[in-house]
Amino acid sequence: MRAKITKQSRSFITIAAALLVAGTAPALAAAPKGPPISRSIARPLIAAQKALQTGKFADGLKNLQTAEATKGLTPFDHKTIDDLKAYAYVKLNDMKGAEASWEAALATGACSPADTLRFTRAVFQLSYNGHEYPKAIEYGKKLADLGEGSPDIYAVIGQSYYLTNSCKNAGVYMDKAIAASRKAGKTPQEGYYQIKLRCAFDAKDTAGEIAGYSDLVRLTNKPDYWNALLRLERQDEKEDKNLLMIYRIMFNTGAMKVGSDYVEMAQLLGDAALPGEAAAVIQKAISSGVITPNQMERTNRLLAALQKRAAADRKGEPEFAKEAAKSPAGQLDVKLGEVYYGLGDYANAVKSIDTGLQKGEVKSKGEAYVYLGLANQMLKNYPAAKKAFADLKCVTTIPPNILKLWALYAGNLGAT
Repeated sequence: MRAKITKQSRSFITIAAALLVAGTAPALAAAPKGPPISRSIARPLIAAQKALQTGKFADGLKNLQTAEATKGLTPFDHKTIDDLKAYAYVKLNDMKGAEASWEAALATGACSPADTLRFTRAVFQLSYNGHEYPKAIEYGKKLADLGEGSPDIYAVIGQSYYLTNSCKNAGVYMDKAIAASRKAGKTPQEGYYQIKLRCAFDAKDTAGEIAGYSDLVRLTNKPDYWNALLRLERQDEKEDKNLLMIYRIMFNTGAMKVGSDYVEMAQLLGDAALPGEAAAVIQKAISSGVITPNQMERTNRLLAALQKRAAADRKGEPEFAKEAAKSPAGQLDVKLGEVYYGLGDYANAVKSIDTGLQKGEVKSKGEAYVYLGLANQMLKNYPAAKKAFADLKCVTTIPPNILKLWALYAGNLGAT
Protein backbone atom coordinates (compact mmCIF):
# COMPACT_ATOMS: atom_id res chain seq x y z
CA MET A 1 0.00 0.00 0.00
CA ARG A 2 1.36 3.40 -0.96
CA ALA A 3 1.76 5.99 1.76
CA LYS A 4 -1.02 8.52 2.01
CA ILE A 5 -0.26 12.22 2.13
CA THR A 6 -2.51 15.20 2.49
CA LYS A 7 -2.80 17.70 -0.35
CA GLN A 8 -1.31 21.00 0.70
CA SER A 9 -3.32 24.18 0.95
CA ARG A 10 -3.07 26.62 -1.91
CA SER A 11 -1.01 29.13 0.06
CA PHE A 12 1.50 27.67 2.48
CA ILE A 13 3.38 30.96 2.01
CA THR A 14 1.32 33.75 3.53
CA ILE A 15 0.99 36.73 1.22
CA ALA A 16 -1.17 39.58 2.42
CA ALA A 17 -2.30 42.14 -0.12
CA ALA A 18 -2.56 44.71 2.62
CA LEU A 19 1.21 44.66 2.89
CA LEU A 20 1.63 45.94 -0.63
CA VAL A 21 1.11 49.55 0.33
CA ALA A 22 2.20 51.69 3.19
CA GLY A 23 -0.21 53.51 5.44
CA THR A 24 -0.18 56.66 3.30
CA ALA A 25 -0.72 57.28 -0.39
CA PRO A 26 2.32 57.58 -2.69
CA ALA A 27 3.67 61.13 -2.62
CA LEU A 28 2.52 63.48 -5.37
CA ALA A 29 5.76 65.38 -5.63
CA ALA A 30 8.26 63.97 -8.07
CA ALA A 31 11.45 62.48 -6.74
CA PRO A 32 14.36 64.98 -6.70
CA LYS A 33 15.95 63.50 -9.83
CA GLY A 34 12.66 62.69 -11.59
CA PRO A 35 10.75 64.78 -14.14
CA PRO A 36 8.02 67.20 -12.98
CA ILE A 37 4.33 66.45 -13.10
CA SER A 38 2.58 68.19 -16.01
CA ARG A 39 0.84 71.41 -14.89
CA SER A 40 -2.30 70.41 -16.77
CA ILE A 41 -3.07 67.70 -14.22
CA ALA A 42 -1.85 69.43 -11.06
CA ARG A 43 -5.36 70.41 -9.90
CA PRO A 44 -7.01 66.94 -10.18
CA LEU A 45 -3.93 65.26 -8.74
CA ILE A 46 -3.91 67.55 -5.70
CA ALA A 47 -7.64 66.91 -5.23
CA ALA A 48 -7.02 63.15 -5.56
CA GLN A 49 -4.28 63.19 -2.95
CA LYS A 50 -6.43 65.10 -0.47
CA ALA A 51 -9.26 62.65 -0.99
CA LEU A 52 -7.00 59.65 -0.51
CA GLN A 53 -5.42 61.13 2.62
CA THR A 54 -8.87 61.66 4.19
CA GLY A 55 -10.11 58.17 3.31
CA LYS A 56 -12.38 59.24 0.45
CA PHE A 57 -10.96 56.64 -1.90
CA ALA A 58 -13.80 56.59 -4.43
CA ASP A 59 -13.58 60.38 -4.78
CA GLY A 60 -9.81 60.14 -5.15
CA LEU A 61 -10.23 57.58 -7.90
CA LYS A 62 -12.64 59.86 -9.79
CA ASN A 63 -10.11 62.71 -9.66
CA LEU A 64 -7.39 60.39 -10.92
CA GLN A 65 -9.59 59.27 -13.81
CA THR A 66 -10.14 62.94 -14.67
CA ALA A 67 -6.40 63.53 -14.69
CA GLU A 68 -5.85 60.42 -16.79
CA ALA A 69 -8.25 61.71 -19.47
CA THR A 70 -6.16 64.83 -19.99
CA LYS A 71 -4.34 65.01 -23.31
CA GLY A 72 -0.59 65.29 -23.74
CA LEU A 73 0.44 63.42 -20.60
CA THR A 74 4.02 62.22 -20.20
CA PRO A 75 5.02 58.66 -19.27
CA PHE A 76 5.92 59.98 -15.82
CA ASP A 77 2.41 61.48 -15.46
CA HIS A 78 0.87 58.12 -16.32
CA LYS A 79 3.17 56.27 -13.93
CA THR A 80 2.21 58.64 -11.08
CA ILE A 81 -1.51 58.38 -11.81
CA ASP A 82 -1.36 54.58 -12.09
CA ASP A 83 0.46 54.24 -8.78
CA LEU A 84 -2.12 56.41 -7.00
CA LYS A 85 -4.97 54.50 -8.67
CA ALA A 86 -3.48 51.23 -7.46
CA TYR A 87 -3.38 52.59 -3.93
CA ALA A 88 -7.02 53.66 -4.14
CA TYR A 89 -8.07 50.27 -5.55
CA VAL A 90 -6.32 48.43 -2.69
CA LYS A 91 -8.17 50.58 -0.16
CA LEU A 92 -11.43 49.83 -1.97
CA ASN A 93 -10.54 46.12 -1.89
CA ASP A 94 -10.46 45.96 -5.69
CA MET A 95 -7.32 43.91 -6.09
CA LYS A 96 -7.82 43.27 -9.79
CA GLY A 97 -7.94 47.01 -10.37
CA ALA A 98 -4.82 47.53 -8.27
CA GLU A 99 -2.99 44.80 -10.15
CA ALA A 100 -3.92 46.28 -13.55
CA SER A 101 -2.84 49.75 -12.42
CA TRP A 102 0.57 48.64 -11.24
CA GLU A 103 1.05 46.69 -14.47
CA ALA A 104 0.18 49.85 -16.39
CA ALA A 105 2.67 51.84 -14.30
CA LEU A 106 5.42 49.37 -15.18
CA ALA A 107 4.51 49.62 -18.86
CA THR A 108 5.09 53.41 -18.92
CA GLY A 109 8.87 52.97 -18.89
CA ALA A 110 9.09 55.87 -16.44
CA CYS A 111 9.72 53.84 -13.26
CA SER A 112 12.76 54.33 -11.09
CA PRO A 113 14.57 51.16 -9.95
CA ALA A 114 12.76 51.42 -6.61
CA ASP A 115 9.39 51.82 -8.36
CA THR A 116 10.12 48.89 -10.66
CA LEU A 117 10.87 46.66 -7.70
CA ARG A 118 7.81 47.78 -5.73
CA PHE A 119 5.36 47.47 -8.62
CA THR A 120 6.76 44.10 -9.73
CA ARG A 121 6.45 42.72 -6.22
CA ALA A 122 2.89 44.03 -6.00
CA VAL A 123 1.79 42.39 -9.26
CA PHE A 124 3.53 39.16 -8.24
CA GLN A 125 1.73 39.00 -4.92
CA LEU A 126 -1.67 40.04 -6.24
CA SER A 127 -1.57 37.65 -9.18
CA TYR A 128 -0.69 34.75 -6.90
CA ASN A 129 -3.43 35.67 -4.43
CA GLY A 130 -5.83 35.90 -7.35
CA HIS A 131 -4.90 32.38 -8.55
CA GLU A 132 -3.33 33.78 -11.74
CA TYR A 133 -0.46 31.37 -11.48
CA PRO A 134 1.17 31.85 -14.91
CA LYS A 135 1.38 35.59 -14.23
CA ALA A 136 2.71 34.95 -10.72
CA ILE A 137 5.44 32.79 -12.26
CA GLU A 138 6.28 35.52 -14.80
CA TYR A 139 6.55 38.30 -12.21
CA GLY A 140 8.29 36.08 -9.66
CA LYS A 141 11.02 35.42 -12.21
CA LYS A 142 11.25 39.17 -12.86
CA LEU A 143 11.77 39.72 -9.13
CA ALA A 144 14.52 37.10 -9.11
CA ASP A 145 16.16 38.87 -12.07
CA LEU A 146 16.03 42.09 -10.02
CA GLY A 147 18.06 40.38 -7.29
CA GLU A 148 15.07 39.59 -5.06
CA GLY A 149 15.36 35.79 -5.19
CA SER A 150 14.33 35.09 -1.59
CA PRO A 151 13.20 31.67 -0.31
CA ASP A 152 9.56 32.83 -0.19
CA ILE A 153 9.61 34.14 -3.76
CA TYR A 154 11.16 30.95 -5.12
CA ALA A 155 8.67 28.91 -3.10
CA VAL A 156 5.67 30.81 -4.45
CA ILE A 157 6.96 30.34 -8.00
CA GLY A 158 7.33 26.64 -7.25
CA GLN A 159 3.86 26.43 -5.73
CA SER A 160 2.46 28.24 -8.79
CA TYR A 161 4.12 25.73 -11.10
CA TYR A 162 2.66 22.89 -9.04
CA LEU A 163 -0.82 24.40 -9.26
CA THR A 164 -0.45 24.57 -13.05
CA ASN A 165 0.55 20.89 -13.14
CA SER A 166 4.21 21.51 -13.96
CA CYS A 167 5.89 19.35 -11.34
CA LYS A 168 9.31 19.40 -12.99
CA ASN A 169 9.52 23.18 -12.71
CA ALA A 170 7.92 23.09 -9.26
CA GLY A 171 10.77 20.88 -8.07
CA VAL A 172 13.38 23.19 -9.59
CA TYR A 173 12.04 26.23 -7.74
CA MET A 174 11.48 24.39 -4.46
CA ASP A 175 15.14 23.37 -4.65
CA LYS A 176 15.99 27.05 -5.19
CA ALA A 177 13.91 27.95 -2.12
CA ILE A 178 15.69 25.31 -0.05
CA ALA A 179 19.13 26.46 -1.23
CA ALA A 180 18.29 30.13 -0.62
CA SER A 181 17.07 29.31 2.91
CA ARG A 182 20.29 27.50 3.75
CA LYS A 183 22.39 30.29 2.24
CA ALA A 184 20.55 32.73 4.52
CA GLY A 185 21.25 30.49 7.52
CA LYS A 186 17.59 29.51 7.90
CA THR A 187 15.92 26.12 8.17
CA PRO A 188 13.88 25.42 5.01
CA GLN A 189 10.13 25.22 5.51
CA GLU A 190 8.44 21.81 5.43
CA GLY A 191 6.20 23.09 2.65
CA TYR A 192 9.13 23.32 0.26
CA TYR A 193 9.68 19.58 0.54
CA GLN A 194 5.99 18.74 0.70
CA ILE A 195 5.39 20.14 -2.79
CA LYS A 196 8.15 17.91 -4.19
CA LEU A 197 6.67 14.96 -2.30
CA ARG A 198 3.20 15.71 -3.61
CA CYS A 199 4.53 15.69 -7.17
CA ALA A 200 6.08 12.27 -6.62
CA PHE A 201 2.84 11.00 -5.07
CA ASP A 202 0.75 12.26 -7.97
CA ALA A 203 3.12 10.60 -10.44
CA LYS A 204 3.12 7.31 -8.46
CA ASP A 205 6.90 7.69 -8.28
CA THR A 206 7.81 5.51 -5.30
CA ALA A 207 11.51 6.39 -5.47
CA GLY A 208 10.56 10.08 -5.45
CA GLU A 209 8.26 9.54 -2.48
CA ILE A 210 11.04 7.77 -0.57
CA ALA A 211 13.40 10.65 -1.33
CA GLY A 212 10.75 13.17 -0.28
CA TYR A 213 9.94 11.47 3.01
CA SER A 214 13.67 11.03 3.68
CA ASP A 215 14.16 14.79 3.27
CA LEU A 216 11.27 15.50 5.63
CA VAL A 217 12.57 13.02 8.21
CA ARG A 218 15.98 14.65 7.99
CA LEU A 219 14.38 18.06 8.44
CA THR A 220 11.85 17.28 11.20
CA ASN A 221 12.34 13.73 12.55
CA LYS A 222 8.54 13.52 12.87
CA PRO A 223 7.11 10.02 13.51
CA ASP A 224 4.45 10.44 10.82
CA TYR A 225 7.09 10.98 8.15
CA TRP A 226 9.07 8.03 9.49
CA ASN A 227 5.93 5.90 9.38
CA ALA A 228 5.22 6.78 5.74
CA LEU A 229 8.84 6.26 4.71
CA LEU A 230 9.22 2.91 6.46
CA ARG A 231 5.94 1.58 5.09
CA LEU A 232 7.16 2.36 1.58
CA GLU A 233 10.45 0.60 2.30
CA ARG A 234 8.68 -2.36 3.87
CA GLN A 235 6.06 -3.01 1.19
CA ASP A 236 8.27 -5.09 -1.11
CA GLU A 237 10.69 -6.49 1.47
CA LYS A 238 10.65 -10.30 1.75
CA GLU A 239 13.68 -11.05 3.95
CA ASP A 240 12.84 -11.41 7.65
CA LYS A 241 16.19 -9.97 8.78
CA ASN A 242 15.64 -6.86 6.67
CA LEU A 243 12.05 -6.53 7.86
CA LEU A 244 13.31 -6.66 11.43
CA MET A 245 15.83 -3.92 10.64
CA ILE A 246 12.97 -1.73 9.37
CA TYR A 247 10.78 -2.55 12.35
CA ARG A 248 13.56 -1.63 14.77
CA ILE A 249 13.72 1.85 13.26
CA MET A 250 9.92 2.13 13.20
CA PHE A 251 9.75 1.14 16.87
CA ASN A 252 12.56 3.44 18.00
CA THR A 253 11.20 6.49 16.16
CA GLY A 254 7.68 6.16 17.56
CA ALA A 255 6.42 5.49 14.04
CA MET A 256 4.45 2.33 14.83
CA LYS A 257 0.75 3.09 14.63
CA VAL A 258 -1.06 -0.26 14.47
CA GLY A 259 -1.04 -3.35 16.66
CA SER A 260 -0.19 -5.74 13.83
CA ASP A 261 3.18 -4.01 13.35
CA TYR A 262 4.10 -4.58 17.01
CA VAL A 263 2.98 -8.20 16.85
CA GLU A 264 4.91 -8.95 13.67
CA MET A 265 8.04 -7.32 15.09
CA ALA A 266 7.69 -9.34 18.30
CA GLN A 267 7.30 -12.57 16.34
CA LEU A 268 10.40 -11.79 14.28
CA LEU A 269 12.36 -11.08 17.47
CA GLY A 270 11.10 -14.30 19.00
CA ASP A 271 12.26 -16.21 15.94
CA ALA A 272 15.66 -14.52 16.35
CA ALA A 273 15.89 -15.88 19.93
CA LEU A 274 15.37 -12.45 21.50
CA PRO A 275 12.26 -12.99 23.66
CA GLY A 276 13.11 -10.26 26.17
CA GLU A 277 13.05 -7.57 23.51
CA ALA A 278 9.99 -9.15 21.91
CA ALA A 279 8.09 -9.04 25.21
CA ALA A 280 9.03 -5.34 25.63
CA VAL A 281 7.60 -4.64 22.18
CA ILE A 282 4.29 -6.33 23.03
CA GLN A 283 4.08 -4.49 26.36
CA LYS A 284 4.59 -1.21 24.48
CA ALA A 285 1.78 -2.13 22.08
CA ILE A 286 -0.62 -2.83 24.94
CA SER A 287 0.28 0.35 26.84
CA SER A 288 -0.07 2.41 23.65
CA GLY A 289 -3.66 1.25 23.22
CA VAL A 290 -3.17 -0.01 19.67
CA ILE A 291 -4.24 -3.59 20.42
CA THR A 292 -7.93 -3.94 19.64
CA PRO A 293 -10.24 -5.86 22.04
CA ASN A 294 -10.54 -8.82 19.67
CA GLN A 295 -6.72 -9.01 19.45
CA MET A 296 -6.12 -8.76 23.18
CA GLU A 297 -6.49 -12.44 24.15
CA ARG A 298 -4.10 -13.65 21.44
CA THR A 299 -1.67 -10.85 22.25
CA ASN A 300 -1.67 -11.66 25.95
CA ARG A 301 -0.95 -15.31 25.16
CA LEU A 302 1.97 -14.26 22.98
CA LEU A 303 3.24 -11.95 25.73
CA ALA A 304 3.05 -14.70 28.36
CA ALA A 305 5.01 -17.10 26.14
CA LEU A 306 7.67 -14.48 25.44
CA GLN A 307 7.99 -13.55 29.11
CA LYS A 308 8.46 -17.21 30.02
CA ARG A 309 11.26 -17.52 27.47
CA ALA A 310 12.80 -14.22 28.64
CA ALA A 311 12.77 -15.46 32.24
CA ALA A 312 14.64 -18.56 31.11
CA ASP A 313 17.20 -16.35 29.35
CA ARG A 314 17.65 -14.30 32.50
CA LYS A 315 18.11 -17.45 34.58
CA GLY A 316 20.63 -18.86 32.15
CA GLU A 317 22.47 -15.55 31.74
CA PRO A 318 25.44 -16.37 34.08
CA GLU A 319 26.11 -19.67 32.31
CA PHE A 320 25.77 -18.03 28.89
CA ALA A 321 28.25 -15.33 29.97
CA LYS A 322 30.77 -17.97 31.05
CA GLU A 323 30.39 -19.83 27.78
CA ALA A 324 30.87 -16.63 25.79
CA ALA A 325 33.96 -15.68 27.79
CA LYS A 326 35.58 -19.05 27.01
CA SER A 327 34.87 -18.86 23.30
CA PRO A 328 37.77 -17.57 21.14
CA ALA A 329 35.22 -16.28 18.58
CA GLY A 330 33.04 -13.28 19.25
CA GLN A 331 29.67 -14.55 18.04
CA LEU A 332 28.50 -15.70 21.50
CA ASP A 333 29.52 -12.38 23.09
CA VAL A 334 27.51 -10.50 20.49
CA LYS A 335 24.48 -12.72 21.02
CA LEU A 336 24.82 -12.26 24.77
CA GLY A 337 24.91 -8.50 24.22
CA GLU A 338 21.68 -8.69 22.22
CA VAL A 339 20.07 -10.62 25.08
CA TYR A 340 21.29 -8.00 27.57
CA TYR A 341 19.72 -5.31 25.38
CA GLY A 342 16.37 -7.09 25.35
CA LEU A 343 16.50 -7.36 29.15
CA GLY A 344 17.24 -3.61 29.47
CA ASP A 345 20.85 -4.04 30.64
CA TYR A 346 22.37 -1.57 28.18
CA ALA A 347 25.78 -1.15 29.84
CA ASN A 348 26.46 -4.89 29.70
CA ALA A 349 25.04 -5.02 26.18
CA VAL A 350 27.69 -2.49 25.04
CA LYS A 351 30.45 -4.27 26.92
CA SER A 352 29.56 -7.71 25.57
CA ILE A 353 29.11 -6.64 21.94
CA ASP A 354 32.34 -4.63 22.00
CA THR A 355 34.13 -7.71 23.33
CA GLY A 356 32.65 -9.91 20.61
CA LEU A 357 33.61 -7.49 17.82
CA GLN A 358 37.16 -7.28 19.15
CA LYS A 359 37.45 -11.08 19.18
CA GLY A 360 36.21 -11.28 15.60
CA GLU A 361 34.56 -14.18 13.77
CA VAL A 362 31.14 -12.55 14.20
CA LYS A 363 28.62 -13.94 11.73
CA SER A 364 25.90 -11.33 12.33
CA LYS A 365 27.87 -8.09 12.21
CA GLY A 366 24.84 -6.13 11.02
CA GLU A 367 22.84 -6.98 14.14
CA ALA A 368 25.95 -6.44 16.28
CA TYR A 369 26.41 -2.85 15.11
CA VAL A 370 22.67 -2.12 15.34
CA TYR A 371 22.41 -3.31 18.94
CA LEU A 372 25.67 -1.63 19.86
CA GLY A 373 24.27 1.62 18.47
CA LEU A 374 20.89 1.21 20.15
CA ALA A 375 22.43 0.33 23.51
CA ASN A 376 24.72 3.36 23.37
CA GLN A 377 21.73 5.50 22.41
CA MET A 378 19.83 4.30 25.48
CA LEU A 379 22.89 5.29 27.54
CA LYS A 380 22.81 8.70 25.77
CA ASN A 381 26.29 8.12 24.39
CA TYR A 382 25.33 9.53 21.00
CA PRO A 383 28.84 9.75 19.48
CA ALA A 384 29.39 6.03 20.17
CA ALA A 385 25.91 5.21 18.85
CA LYS A 386 26.53 7.16 15.63
CA LYS A 387 29.87 5.42 15.14
CA ALA A 388 28.23 2.00 15.53
CA PHE A 389 25.55 2.83 12.98
CA ALA A 390 28.17 4.26 10.62
CA ASP A 391 30.08 0.96 10.83
CA LEU A 392 27.08 -0.77 9.24
CA LYS A 393 28.35 0.36 5.86
CA CYS A 394 31.15 -2.18 6.18
CA VAL A 395 28.61 -5.03 6.26
CA THR A 396 28.21 -6.03 2.63
CA THR A 397 25.12 -8.19 3.23
CA ILE A 398 22.93 -5.23 4.24
CA PRO A 399 20.94 -3.80 1.31
CA PRO A 400 21.70 -0.17 0.37
CA ASN A 401 18.20 1.06 1.25
CA ILE A 402 18.51 -0.37 4.78
CA LEU A 403 21.91 1.30 5.18
CA LYS A 404 20.37 4.62 4.13
CA LEU A 405 17.62 4.22 6.72
CA TRP A 406 20.09 3.65 9.54
CA ALA A 407 22.21 6.59 8.35
CA LEU A 408 19.06 8.73 8.42
CA TYR A 409 18.22 7.42 11.89
CA ALA A 410 21.74 8.15 13.15
CA GLY A 411 21.65 11.66 11.72
CA ASN A 412 18.80 12.60 14.07
CA LEU A 413 20.29 11.11 17.24
CA GLY A 414 20.54 13.62 20.06
CA ALA A 415 18.35 16.13 18.21
CA THR A 416 16.09 18.11 20.48
